[in-house]
Amino acid sequence: MAREYGRRALLKHIRRAGRIPRIELADQTGISRATVTTITAELLQNGLIEEIDRPGGESDTRRGRPRVDLKIRGAARLVAGVKISNRKLSLVLLDFEGTQLATWETSIERDALPCAGMAEAITRAVAALARTAGRSIRDISGVGVGIAGIVQAAEGVVYWSPSLTERNVDFGAILSRRLERQVFIDNDANLVAVAEKTFGLGQNHSDFIVVTIESGVGMGLVIGGELYRGTRGCGAEFGHTKVHLDGALCRCGQRGCLEAYVADYALLREAMTVPGDDPTAPPAARIEALLSAARTGDATARSIVGRAGRMFALGLANLVNIFDPELIILAGEQMRFDHLYADEVIAAMRNSIVQIDKAPPEVVIHKWGDLMWARGAAAYALDNVSELALAGLDDNAA
Repeated sequence: MAREYGRRALLKHIRRAGRIPRIELADQTGISRATVTTITAELLQNGLIEEIDRPGGESDTRRGRPRVDLKIRGAARLVAGVKISNRKLSLVLLDFEGTQLATWETSIERDALPCAGMAEAITRAVAALARTAGRSIRDISGVGVGIAGIVQAAEGVVYWSPSLTERNVDFGAILSRRLERQVFIDNDANLVAVAEKTFGLGQNHSDFIVVTIESGVGMGLVIGGELYRGTRGCGAEFGHTKVHLDGALCRCGQRGCLEAYVADYALLREAMTVPGDDPTAPPAARIEALLSAARTGDATARSIVGRAGRMFALGLANLVNIFDPELIILAGEQMRFDHLYADEVIAAMRNSIVQIDKAPPEVVIHKWGDLMWARGAAAYALDNVSELALAGLDDNAA
């Protein structure tokens, strides 16, 4: 057990540092130098890390040989990340070091597909992604998938998703069989939080919240440096918190959800009541037209946009009052528009939180594209593939 902990701690620390000498590994992790030497030798032997010369050609004065740093060996494994969006798949390919090697985006024919159809579409896309890097699916050790909805990540079960026509499905297993690769699936907003913690604005924060606004409203919650999912996988379902008793119909089938007032489909549903709305126009153009009408004084448009802002401010205030995070990150497709993070919305949120003589949480905007969401899925796969690689060391020794 101690050896297992040491391997995990040292590999994680090497990954975080980028490059680091053994003596600093021991000092920074508290693991003895002898144990660091033993475990890193094992990691080197199994090709998970590598030695590189220190910058400037520094030498070990006692032994007369060049000093070396340790780093993750990028060629050790490949992982793919997939973001399932509204009629689109976005993918990235990372090496074991986390370096992005290739990207791929492709459309899918409908908003929601049967599990078998979605698995087939993802398989074709992963194959295309691998080909762009001169590789094949068989070179990939694991695939991370971010999907909207309620997901039990540990089991790979999707209880409900707007991207699938079926409920309560073992989609992780279905996709794993189709790809013949390890698959790690989670709610897409959770994986944005993973990406923010790994690559983004959350790197220096132990407690933060990511709120995503796209076709729906999602949330990723990091507490004490760890992603929180809840016991059933449906924790942090911010979009389905209730803000209006017997209110607007949500796509989950219930009424009064926050999402039913602020998500893309909610605004598009309401836009039909605004003079001049063109139902045949692209969704983004219709939303922009709605916001433009609100800015120029159309009473109906102003009512729709104003209500969305008030509901969103109320939801954010509830998050702050419950979790008291250091940071709130707003991300997603709707961050192209400013109606949900306008000054008056943030001010309304701050006016509704518990008032103490201390600054409220910082609210920042991160305009992620779908490929960055996919990178979060790949980071999730990288964590899991690393765990499997370390577990395999014991198997090889047995």
